Amino acid sequence: MASFKVVISDPKEGRAYQVDVKDPEANALIGKSIGDVVDGGIFGLTGYKIQITGGCDGSGFVMKPDLPGPRRQRILLAVGVGYSPKLPGQRRRKMMRGKEIAPDIVQINAKVVEYGSKSIRALLGLEAPAEAPAEAPAE
Repeated sequence: MASFKVVISDPKEGRAYQVDVKDPEANALIGKSIGDVVDGGIFGLTGYKIQITGGCDGSGFVMKPDLPGPRRQRILLAVGVGYSPKLPGQRRRKMMRGKEIAPDIVQINAKVVEYGSKSIRALLGLEAPAEAPAEAPAE
């Protein structure tokens, strides 16, 4: 049973939204890779196109976009995602996760690449519906 927390960034507004995705929508994400564009209907954003940009598993190991497969691997890093060297030329062997989404991934990072007709806030139910102005009591 897969469930993910998806953090969707909106570059136009400069905001991020967190959406919980559970079965059966979560199963549509399994097997997708970093860089894939998926339909926003999976997240409740009909009409939107969302690009997967990264993620991490339950132990905090980050997904690396150039590492194939869904499993964890120990790789030698000099720069890049998940490692910042303290000295020039320093390298370190670190545990990283591949670019493919598996059921043991906890968080998926994504961004909007194509917008729909309604706003994200309206589709996620974060905006209060507009109410008619209250009338003054008659005297």
